[in-house]
Amino acid sequence: MSWKDDVRTVLERDPAPKSFSEALMFSPGLHAILIHRVSHRLYLKGEYKLARLLNYWGRVLTGADVHPGATIGKGFFIDHATGVVVGETTIIGQNVRLYQGVTLGAKSFPKEDSSSRLVKGLARHPIVEDDVTIYAGATILGRVTIGQGAVIGGNVWVTGDVAPGARIVQARAAEQFFISGAGI
Repeated sequence: MSWKDDVRTVLERDPAPKSFSEALMFSPGLHAILIHRVSHRLYLKGEYKLARLLNYWGRVLTGADVHPGATIGKGFFIDHATGVVVGETTIIGQNVRLYQGVTLGAKSFPKEDSSSRLVKGLARHPIVEDDVTIYAGATILGRVTIGQGAVIGGNVWVTGDVAPGARIVQARAAEQFFISGAGI
């Protein structure tokens, strides 16, 4: 997988850029992904401070905070980037789409015995399987699995596993949608 594959993903999934160079220059989601790919390699080599520094500057540049420890597959797409948070132990499969304001975070932080020190190294962030779409403002917390092909609607709060192919939306919004006759 090369950086060119990430640019091609943007061209396939975002109607705004009209060319390869336009996608490369003006897509903050792409910039967040490219910076993550480099910082992740550094992280895996044990260059934690350099990886975190690159992550920091990526966040300043793009508005997305993608921890260098996160594992992200091919075909990953972030639309708009602003406000996206991807935690350290997150695992993201192939062909996953995130929109602005999505959080893939931890639900809790256990402490060592009676001390106030947090336990380090626990898998505490979501697993997002292949072909998942997560819309703007969704929050997914804890070591939960979002099954292959699932769709998570905007502004939904998820703290449990989601079955493959499921569609999770706000109950009231969905109810209003069906009442109006629009259907999903």
